[in-house]
Amino acid sequence: MASHRRPKQPSRARVTVLTAAAAAAVALSAQSGAQAAPKPKIDEVKSKVDALHHEAEEATEQYNQAEERRGKLQDEIGNLQDKVARGQQELNTLRDQIGSVASAQYRSGGIDPALQLFLSADPDTYLDKASAIDQLSAQQADVLTSIQAKQRTLAQQRAEATTKLADLEDVRKTLGAKKKKFQGKLAEAQKLLNTLTAAEKAKLEQEERAKEQRASRAAGERIDLGNEAPASGLGAAALAAAATRQGMPYQSGHEGPTSFDCSGLTQWAYGQAGARLSRVTYTQQNDGTKIGRSQLKPGDLVFFNGLSHVGLYAGNNTILHAPKPGASVRYESMNYMGTFQFGVRIGG
Repeated sequence: MASHRRPKQPSRARVTVLTAAAAAAVALSAQSGAQAAPKPKIDEVKSKVDALHHEAEEATEQYNQAEERRGKLQDEIGNLQDKVARGQQELNTLRDQIGSVASAQYRSGGIDPALQLFLSADPDTYLDKASAIDQLSAQQADVLTSIQAKQRTLAQQRAEATTKLADLEDVRKTLGAKKKKFQGKLAEAQKLLNTLTAAEKAKLEQEERAKEQRASRAAGERIDLGNEAPASGLGAAALAAAATRQGMPYQSGHEGPTSFDCSGLTQWAYGQAGARLSRVTYTQQNDGTKIGRSQLKPGDLVFFNGLSHVGLYAGNNTILHAPKPGASVRYESMNYMGTFQFGVRIGG
């Protein structure tokens, strides 16, 4: 006969041993995972954060360029809408003139058939018939021809305004994408920084402050020596203006007077000197004459890293610039700036 005895339950001691073993296995597994993805070293974090800041700066310049385009489109649309409004008013006045002629003819016994046809039909269709124009007086024909021309002009201006409004909507979408991109890069950089200990963060901040102080002091002494003649009086004035912003914070999309991004600083500095530069690196490269590295003189613009960064050449292989998020306007050796593209001389 088959046995119907209940299976033996594990003892409390056995359950405790099994639980402890499972916990140990989980701990070993977690430890193994941690070993597979070791915590990045401080130098690796710094290098990755700097790269992300460069990418964020590139997105910032693209955002600024789209913002500049948006402003121009809005101005152009506003001007077109003003022209359409004025043209419509002029068209209404011309139509009133034709209406007055028709009223006078009606009171005197009847409306000229040609004029009656015009008033009940599309002027463009009507005036395309040369025989119809022949039936009008010279004065009536002139007014109707003016109406036809005005209507065509208004149609063109309305079509142009519609196209620009569509362009504006596309630019607004681009702005949103670029803003999201540079904000994402900054968030990614911050996430990396958050992997550091408090002591490591403090060390990085201390190194950044020391770097700014050393670069500023050394470059300032070299500029005071006056070993290199400026590119021009304009360049010297722009460089002097930028020097007054030393220590001001980098801020994406800002163009002064108390915070800047890289092209915002160069635009502001030359503005103080009396010259008008465009807003972003991609267009500032065309605001003057391109020159090579050996031709640089104080006051020239210097471009780096695929046009994503610009600064002012200050002499002795040093630039004055707004570096990156978390840093301030400062002097810095060109040796640490990445890939040099070219210089641009403004004026002179």
